Amino acid sequence: MERLPAARIREHAADGLAALLVDAVDGGASLGFLAPLDPAEAAGWWLAVAEETERGARTVWTAHGPGDVVLGAVTLVRGDKANGRHRGEIARLIVHRAARGQGLGGRLLAAAEEHAAGEGLTLLVLDTQTDSPAERLYRRAGWTAAGTIPDFAADPAGTLRPTTLYYKQLGTLPQDARIM
Repeated sequence: MERLPAARIREHAADGLAALLVDAVDGGASLGFLAPLDPAEAAGWWLAVAEETERGARTVWTAHGPGDVVLGAVTLVRGDKANGRHRGEIARLIVHRAARGQGLGGRLLAAAEEHAAGEGLTLLVLDTQTDSPAERLYRRAGWTAAGTIPDFAADPAGTLRPTTLYYKQLGTLPQDARIM
């Protein structure tokens, strides 16, 4: 796993990171985009991620294969509201179709969880398409389903699908703790 600074995200936005996102969306992963995903749109999304990373709002990890090919990525977004600084969101977990089924998604998720706990975050949330393969990953990793919202988002083909919200408690704050 490699934690990417903003400069490295910018460096790989138009090639490896964009290719990863295009592959996932074109393969049916519900990541907020419709298929076929234009590589320029994917690169633009990663450039926006670089800006968020530079501001300290988002952290990005990637996993690489032979030849430094990007095989997976995960992003963690910190809560930005005064009353939510104890929580974060797994905002994207992406694994290339060629690398699925090998535990890479679990390792990326664990890296983000470990970092979040080290930063003092005590709660993580995420959402994923209901009945997607990602749900099995999250359940195996100890995440709890909080509920399902029907017709929440369109899948890459444009069909409205339900979304399940998940959470994971990483620890607890003392009863008298205050969020600063």
